[in-house]
Amino acid sequence: MDFTSIRIITDDVDRLARFYETVTGAQATRPAPVFAEVRTAAGAVAIGSTATVAMLGDRAPRAGGNDSVIIEFLVADVDSEFARLRGSLDDIVLEPTTMPWGNRSALFRDPDGNLVNLFSRPAG
Repeated sequence: MDFTSIRIITDDVDRLARFYETVTGAQATRPAPVFAEVRTAAGAVAIGSTATVAMLGDRAPRAGGNDSVIIEFLVADVDSEFARLRGSLDDIVLEPTTMPWGNRSALFRDPDGNLVNLFSRPAG
């Protein structure tokens, strides 16, 4: 079994795809207007319209309703990536900080309110 992606359900695929293109520097593929996928070497952030889960009825994921998942990206330099993105971020949760376990992290929310962590591991 291989992990492939995390899918975010949204009311605005275009807006979220642009945001994750900015974060990752990768171009989203758009096989349909209701779906986008931003691939990295390790996996993908898939972005689906609420229309893609409508068949699930009242058990479908709700756009903007996430309060339990953090989308994480391993980067070489948290401070430089955060500086590059700062002007694109509306909701900064944690400026670059060295965590008690040694990782350097910066956390912010995407346009739908999902928490995103850029982190680097300690050298050594």
